[in-house]
Amino acid sequence: MTLDEFNRLSPEEAREALLACAHVARWADAVGAGRPYASVEDAADAALAAADPWTDAEVDSALSRHPRIGERAQGDAADASMSRSEQSGVDTSDDDVQRRLTEGNRAYEERFGHVFLIRAAGRSAEEILEQLTERLGNDADTERANAARNLREIAALRLKGMLSA
Repeated sequence: MTLDEFNRLSPEEAREALLACAHVARWADAVGAGRPYASVEDAADAALAAADPWTDAEVDSALSRHPRIGERAQGDAADASMSRSEQSGVDTSDDDVQRRLTEGNRAYEERFGHVFLIRAAGRSAEEILEQLTERLGNDADTERANAARNLREIAALRLKGMLSA
């Protein structure tokens, strides 16, 4: 969709489109209410501003719609399609990479209680594994802040992608 099309959506349609970028109702409503936007960058800036900060419940809501790194999102929903595209550069055909991702994801979830989240777009599996290993050493508060920051980045990138179609 174009920026003009997004600006003309009904509030309900805009909310649905935005929830595909980040499953956070308050955020989607705030970004939708800010329309019309003069540029895609203005919309992305508004998305980042509305997401800083997200509450713990909002982070949990957004995380609930993200698959594990190295696993492909299932279904036809817009957010699943976006996730598959974002992780397209993560080559899991190497058995060692797949094993390390599976083990790292498991260790991360046991330690922090939620999926490991990183902006995967533009990153290789090795870069992601390096970050996963490093972030396993964080305390819970630091890692929660990392997850929220990555969620904000992903939401803004998804919105930019959606409005640049």
